[in-house]
Parts: sequence; structure tokens; C-alpha cells
Amino acid sequence: MKNKTPSLRSSLGRVRGLGSAKGGTEHWWLQRLTALALIPLTLYVLNGFFTYVVFGNYSGAVYWLHSPFSATAVILLLAVGFHHAASGVQVVIEDYVHCECAKLFGVITVKFLATAFAVLGILATLKILFGA
Repeated sequence: MKNKTPSLRSSLGRVRGLGSAKGGTEHWWLQRLTALALIPLTLYVLNGFFTYVVFGNYSGAVYWLHSPFSATAVILLLAVGFHHAASGVQVVIEDYVHCECAKLFGVITVKFLATAFAVLGILATLKILFGA
């Protein structure tokens, strides 16, 4: 027997299968996946940081970052970490800022700063990796 209750969603919304939040599930899953990826990356980079930088010196850190595997881990940590942080702050802004102009400005600013800092960190890592 078919359900006879009327739907509050539009025809287009029913066809696309989108709820009231449009695509919140995808954002939620991406936040969880980036958090999961950050666990081994953070552990590896912290291990190298303490081994070669804290208990070593600058030349030890340069030696560690000359390894393509270590440099790749640092680059991935920067990219995934800043993406994860920007996504989290975006959710907070969207949930708690009620002025649409301030919300748009906040989200754009967070995305811009996260991208800028990630690129700066990646360029610094590549500079050390290739010895420039």
C-alpha cells in the first residue's frame, strides 16, 4: 500500500534526493574521512619532528625532510589538515552567524586563509626537499 501523506519537498528535491540541508551528509562524511586520514599523518610527522628536530637540530630536520616519504607526509598533513580545519570553521560560521553578508565574508576569509597557509607550508617543505 502506498503512503498517502503529502510531501513537503518540491518535485526537484524529490528527484535529486536532497533533504533540507541539501548536501550535509557529504560534508559530514568528508569531515570524518579527513579526521581519519589525519591520525596516521600526525603521528608520523610528530614522530619525525621529535626525533630529528626536538632531540636533534636544524640539520636533522633538513635530513628528515629530504626523504620523499617524509616530505610527502608533511605535504599531505598540511593539505588535509587545513582543509579539515576550514571545513570545521565553515560549519561553525554557517550555524552561528545569522547575517548573510557576515556569513559569506567569514566563509570566504576562512577558505582563503586556509589555502594560503597550506600553500606556504607546502612551498616551504618543497624548498627544503629540493634544497633550494
